[in-house]
Amino acid sequence: MFESSWLVIALLIFILIILIKNIRIVPQAQTFILERLGAYQSTWSVGLHVKIPLIDKVAGKVSIKENVIDFEPQPVITKDNVTMQIDTVVYYQITDSKLFTYGVDRPINAIENLTATTLRNIIGDLELDETLTSRDLINTKMRSILDVATDPWGIKVNRVEVKNILPPPDIQDAMEKQMRAERQRRESILRAEGEKRSAILVAEGNKESSILNAEAEKQATILRAEAHKEAAVREAEGEAEAILKLQQATAKGLSMLKAAQVDNAVIKLKSLEALAKVADGKATKIIVPSNIQDLAGLVTSIKEIGNA
Repeated sequence: MFESSWLVIALLIFILIILIKNIRIVPQAQTFILERLGAYQSTWSVGLHVKIPLIDKVAGKVSIKENVIDFEPQPVITKDNVTMQIDTVVYYQITDSKLFTYGVDRPINAIENLTATTLRNIIGDLELDETLTSRDLINTKMRSILDVATDPWGIKVNRVEVKNILPPPDIQDAMEKQMRAERQRRESILRAEGEKRSAILVAEGNKESSILNAEAEKQATILRAEAHKEAAVREAEGEAEAILKLQQATAKGLSMLKAAQVDNAVIKLKSLEALAKVADGKATKIIVPSNIQDLAGLVTSIKEIGNA
């Protein structure tokens, strides 16, 4: 009885161990491929699973995260017969674990070989210059072709990048010389453009300076002319005012003479005084009136009246 109890306990422990060993926990971002008696049974996703002992088998564990493959440089020949080395980087993700497990043997090697052949086909249609300047075109074409080709394998190609392009050493030397010549040409063009721009700015500055000087001279001439005009107007106004005052004085004198009721003798005497002023050492020629004797007699008469 005691031995049978131990056998039952041992059997239960054995069964428990088998059950524990057949319990599987699938982690995040992974799937398990389950085979039953050698045939595909199901795909386990995240969580706790139990397989039948001795019948079920986990045939493979597949990561469904995005993976990156960096391939070694591949020799390719361009359309103009230039051999170069190109290495690529492929970003892919497994979308169907069953197809990935059973669709192709060694799928990573298959992707590498497919990438190499696709790259050779694409570069074979491009010349060297096009290859060096058409990375986006190469990436797009390769991604499209690889995505279609790997779809039966349960693989989706998300992105393909040309990592590096290595032309032959002689081509690299020629390209470097061409780049130096191009840089020197651009430098010469920039220097010439700068000198041209500087000359234009200097000429424009001189032009503006000449215009400003001419404008300033014009304004100065206008101001001087206005000043002369104003001075002439003031001088004319002064002369007119002087003449007006002289005329007013003359008219006033005549009015006074008229009011005093002077006779012809006084008028003749004033004429004689005016004649004396005219001959006051400044006149070189004197015109004597024909009635000068009458004026002399008038002077004598005035002198006699004065003595009386």
